[in-house]
Amino acid sequence: MGVAQNPTTTLPRAGVAQGQKTGSFGVVTTTLDQAVNWGRTRAMWPMLFGLACCAIEMMATQASHYDMSRFGMELMRASPRQSDLMIVAGRVSRKMAPVLRRLYDQMPAPKWVIAMGDCASCGGIFNNYAILQGVDEIVPVDVYVAGCPPRPEQLLHGIMTLHEKVMQEKVFTR
Repeated sequence: MGVAQNPTTTLPRAGVAQGQKTGSFGVVTTTLDQAVNWGRTRAMWPMLFGLACCAIEMMATQASHYDMSRFGMELMRASPRQSDLMIVAGRVSRKMAPVLRRLYDQMPAPKWVIAMGDCASCGGIFNNYAILQGVDEIVPVDVYVAGCPPRPEQLLHGIMTLHEKVMQEKVFTR
């Protein structure tokens, strides 16, 4: 009689190591830049800076249906010293511009800015002396989210775009 084979024993496919199937390699290789940037993207804390109707959509993005917590953004910070992402949601008046700049300057480095909505991006429908024609006149903007007001899905897309940008940054330069 022949040797009985265990029917549950399977042979590995060609080109696939046995450890790859079980996940038992135990070694991870990466660069320090990738590891630091991965940590930065998974722990961005946004600052609460809602100025107009776009702020309602920003709050909806934080709520349970869209849940920004899955990106490591557990809650909106009211203090600039505890945040590294400023989401400018809405129109910025000339009187508010120095306050916005002061808050940006108080944020620790590295810091990023998302301009949410047409009013924050280019002034929107308010083409007059009292409204800034884009928040980039005051602070450097990393990502622009279009719409009037933009949907929460668009803000999430802007956040993921910012994550891609952060992952390409060089942490240590020679």
